Amino acid sequence: MRVLVTGASGQVGSEVVSAIHRLGHDVIAPDRSGLDLMQPSQVEQRVTLLGPDWILNCAAYTQVDRAEDEVEQAMTVNRDSAAALARAAAACNARLLHISTDFVFSGRQSRPYREEDTPDPLGVYGRSKLEGERAVLEAQPDAVVLRTAWVYGVHGHNFVKTMLRVAAEGRPLRVVDDQTGSPTWARDIAEVITALMQAGVSGLYHYTSAGSVSWCGFASAILSEAIKAGFELRTQIVEPITTAEYPTPATRPAYSVLDTGKIEDELGLSIPGWRDSLVAMLGELYTCETS
Repeated sequence: MRVLVTGASGQVGSEVVSAIHRLGHDVIAPDRSGLDLMQPSQVEQRVTLLGPDWILNCAAYTQVDRAEDEVEQAMTVNRDSAAALARAAAACNARLLHISTDFVFSGRQSRPYREEDTPDPLGVYGRSKLEGERAVLEAQPDAVVLRTAWVYGVHGHNFVKTMLRVAAEGRPLRVVDDQTGSPTWARDIAEVITALMQAGVSGLYHYTSAGSVSWCGFASAILSEAIKAGFELRTQIVEPITTAEYPTPATRPAYSVLDTGKIEDELGLSIPGWRDSLVAMLGELYTCETS
């Protein structure tokens, strides 16, 4: 089977490529020169020529704050090129899995969001991802759309690595304590993606690690578990602050926990807790950095 992975050098994409290789499939992982998602008019033709059996769209415009000013760029990648990938999948009789985000929700409710809950994004990034979901499912109704949240991993830039870098430098850590979500390891997302492919399902699914925490609580856990893993940190205390004390151009959802009941039931998953996955990731990161 030929599997096309977009965003193959990113946090999720790099883990997906490894997971697909482990299954023994051929991976097509073009860089931007081979498949430029800022040029959606060229995406469909290029993908059709590649002739994949599956397309895993792990690429996205993810600069949440910058998107408020770069609306066109965010929409081009997250909506228009996602739609082009879906049309290409339909044209070459391939399946498509498209990754989306918790930012399609406003965060104003107090229970985990289910797939059938009405989206209400607060900013350009969330709106571009929501429009991308809809465009994908319109172009290929049997596509899989997988929403996830608070992604981190060994590869790429993310919150975990930022906290470790700042703490190692001995700088103070002040982190928002009134936004709640579920930190999710990219490795776990990749494994779920392969499970969805093998199950032959379609439609909308939510997946995150089990449990929830604030950004401040997550930062505190990162420092605590990093020290146990062997990292040398000069800062070990995180000061909680409010969202109002850390203003950003884009408004974030205050509560973006996703309900994973559907994917657990249909795939028979036992989802790891967010802290357990954090421990595993930090152990691997420490090994990578010290080997």
